[in-house]
Amino acid sequence: MQSELFQIENEMPWEDLGNGIQRQVFGYDERVMLVKAKFEAGAIGTLHEHHHTQVTYVDSGVFEMTIGSEKKIIRKGDGFYVPPHAIHGCVCLEPGILIDAFTPHREDFLNA
Repeated sequence: MQSELFQIENEMPWEDLGNGIQRQVFGYDERVMLVKAKFEAGAIGTLHEHHHTQVTYVDSGVFEMTIGSEKKIIRKGDGFYVPPHAIHGCVCLEPGILIDAFTPHREDFLNA
């Protein structure tokens, strides 16, 4: 299982997740996946956990990010690391985009 070799942003659909959040799944195979998440101001990435390791880059916007018991305001150019099974979530303070990398890939994003 793997994605196409190239992903062209304006040819890819946005999946509407509701509550002001949309997602585009970019390249992936069984070991890795790149995902873009777009947030409207006030949108909440509900606290959750998963077995995947996650690394995220803030492409734009401002977010209040919670990982475990730590909370920080993150902005364009910042990033964060989420270890497997760590509780995490965010509140979007200014509209923005997060670029997520997961390992292994998120099966649930492909079967949604």
